[in-house]
Amino acid sequence: MSFENIILEVADPVATIFFNRPKALNALNNALFDELDIALDQIRENKDIRVLVLTGAGDKSFVAGADIAELSQMSPLQGKFFSRRGQKIFSKIEDLPIPVIAAVNGFALGGGSEAALACDFIYASEKALFGLPEITLGLIPGFGGTQRLARVVGINRAKELIFIGKPIKAQEAMEYGMVNKICEPDKLMEEVLKTANLIAARGKVALRSAKEVIQSGLNTDLETGCKIENDVFGLNMASEDAKEGTSAFLEKRKPVFKGELY
Repeated sequence: MSFENIILEVADPVATIFFNRPKALNALNNALFDELDIALDQIRENKDIRVLVLTGAGDKSFVAGADIAELSQMSPLQGKFFSRRGQKIFSKIEDLPIPVIAAVNGFALGGGSEAALACDFIYASEKALFGLPEITLGLIPGFGGTQRLARVVGINRAKELIFIGKPIKAQEAMEYGMVNKICEPDKLMEEVLKTANLIAARGKVALRSAKEVIQSGLNTDLETGCKIENDVFGLNMASEDAKEGTSAFLEKRKPVFKGELY
């Protein structure tokens, strides 16, 4: 299927989705959500894809938020549906059984920050801007921002950022724990793909297990989280990847992981 609002590129083992509405600074609307939903399903079904990268087309914007022109015409019921739609799709990103990296190349405002926060971690261009400015429109974040931001930067910092609504630069976002690495603008995708391919060389089963345990453990206490880890560690021992990894270590060679999730 061809897309109009996103671009999907697959270069096994890494897939890249570009938000592609350059005239609207890649703003999110229902048409883009439709296509993103389909693309995420295709990625989930493709067993050759081991890592997904999200970025913005062009050099100005990752995602500049929701499409205000579309949003301004919505009734309260339509607005609630639109918010829930975005939440579900961003949760689909978060729940993919493969690692997802956000390559934030410019504006990541409102829904842009929310999309990036749904990824496993963020690499940012030096010129990236992050923020949840919905308060300046008389609104609040609606795609999970009030929840994910607080979990990443802490409740008090999240309240400050959301209450003020002023964007922050990449360096400040890294100091807050939102961003893992800052790159020169023309080196961003090179650095992201280098990391993506490094991760893709790891065992698929162990990657999925690690992602699942980390996310599940965050929603519980330490003792329960360790119990989840213990159970999944035991299950991992039965995987072909675990057998290959331990054999390769003992045989002093590089492992070749071929394990499948199902």
